[in-house]
Amino acid sequence: MINNNKAMLEQYHVSKLASEEKLKALAQNKNDKLLKEQTDSFEALLLKFMLDTAMKMDNPLYPKAPGDEIYTSMYKDTLSKELSGNFGYSEMLFNFLKEQEKQKP
Repeated sequence: MINNNKAMLEQYHVSKLASEEKLKALAQNKNDKLLKEQTDSFEALLLKFMLDTAMKMDNPLYPKAPGDEIYTSMYKDTLSKELSGNFGYSEMLFNFLKEQEKQKP
């Protein structure tokens, strides 16, 4: 009976440790997902700045339509969000931040 109780206690500790490891892994995956979203957003911001510079359309020969700046800005925002994650800035930043996190004491 004592051996049976010891075995049950050991099994309980093993299952408890496994559950804690699963919870840590889930939390890490959630943190990784959030970090990836943030690095993608940062890349989108960088791309937006590049698009703003590259797509300056100030031409005095053609008058601007009302609301033209708003629609152009919305177009650049959408384009930068769609392009983010494909240029490599996000992945590079994500990997750098993961390495920094591992080096924390």
